[in-house]
Amino acid sequence: MENVEKKIREEAKKLLADKKVDVVIGYERGTLPLTATPCFITDENDADKLVYDATCVQNLAKYVHDIISAHREAQKKVKPEDKKKKVVGIVARGCTSRSLVIQLQERQYGRDDIVIIGVPCEGYIDSKKIAAVTAGEEILDGTIAGGQVAVKTAGGEKKLALNDVLADNCLTCRFNNPVISDIMTGDPAPAKDADKEYEKVEAFEKLSTEERWNYFVKEMGKCIRCYACRNACPSCYCKICFVEQSMPQFVGLSADQTDTQVFQLLRTFHMVGRCVDCGSCISVCPMGVDLRNFLKKLDKDALELFENRAGAKMEDVPPLSTYRENDKEDFIYNP
Repeated sequence: MENVEKKIREEAKKLLADKKVDVVIGYERGTLPLTATPCFITDENDADKLVYDATCVQNLAKYVHDIISAHREAQKKVKPEDKKKKVVGIVARGCTSRSLVIQLQERQYGRDDIVIIGVPCEGYIDSKKIAAVTAGEEILDGTIAGGQVAVKTAGGEKKLALNDVLADNCLTCRFNNPVISDIMTGDPAPAKDADKEYEKVEAFEKLSTEERWNYFVKEMGKCIRCYACRNACPSCYCKICFVEQSMPQFVGLSADQTDTQVFQLLRTFHMVGRCVDCGSCISVCPMGVDLRNFLKKLDKDALELFENRAGAKMEDVPPLSTYRENDKEDFIYNP
C-alpha cells in the first residue's frame, strides 16, 4: 500500500493546489499504535500527513455529508452574491464509495460537489481480534508488513497473520474496489472469497422464531444507548433522529429494555437497501453488540427479493425508494 499512499498524497496536494477542492478527507496516523484517524486537509502542505493501510477503519462518507450540510446551512446567512460552493475531496475504498452512491441517490448533494480519490482495499484490522490475541494487554507498538501484524506488549512481541485479524466484513467483501471514482491511486485489489458472505445469516434463518427473538433480546440487552453506531453510520443523517423526536415521541430516551429494542429495530430497518457492510457501527460499539448479523439479513433479503446491492450502481435505487410493477410479491404475507 506504500505506492497507493504516495499517490493519495500527490493527488490530494494537486487538488488543493489547483483549487479543485476545498478540503480532502482522508486518514492520518493515530496517537495509539496500529490506529489511523480521519483527518481534514485544507492546506496542500499538509497532504503528507495522509496515510493508507489496514489501520484505516472509518467510513469517511459520513464526513462528506456532514461537511456539505454544515456549509449549506452556513450559506443561508450569506448574501446571494457572496455565496460559495464547497467541493470535498475524499479518499474512498469500496464500501465508502458505495455510501457515497447512496448519498447521491438520496440527493444529499450533487456529483460535482465531491471529488473521489479511489483506493483499492484488502481489508482493515479489527482491534477486538487483536485484543483477544494479546489478552487485552496494552499495545506499545505495532507494524504491518508482508501480510503480518507485529504487536509489541509488556509481555513481549507477537506476530499475527493479517488475514486472521481482519474485520469479518472485510473477509467476505465483494466490493473491495471503488464502484465510483474520479481518480484511482492503484491497481484493483484482488477479489475476496465471498462465497460465505451469508453463512452466518443462513444459520440464523434456520432458527425458530422464538430462538431468533431470544438472540435479538440477548444482543440488545448489551446496548447502553450511546448512539455510537448511529453517529458513525454514513447512512444516518436525519437532522433530528426519531429517538429524539418529542412531538410525537416515538421512543423513550432511557436505557429501558423496550426502548432500546425499539431504537435498534427501527434503526436497523432504516438501513434496508442502505447498509454497505462497512463495519463502522460494529467497530465503534463499546459493548460488542452483534449488529452485523441483523443488517446482513436485510442485505440478503434485499438481494433476493429486489435484486438490490446497496450502493453498487448509481441506477440501482434503494428498494424502499422506488417502485416497479414487476416487483416480486411472494414476500407479502397474508394477515
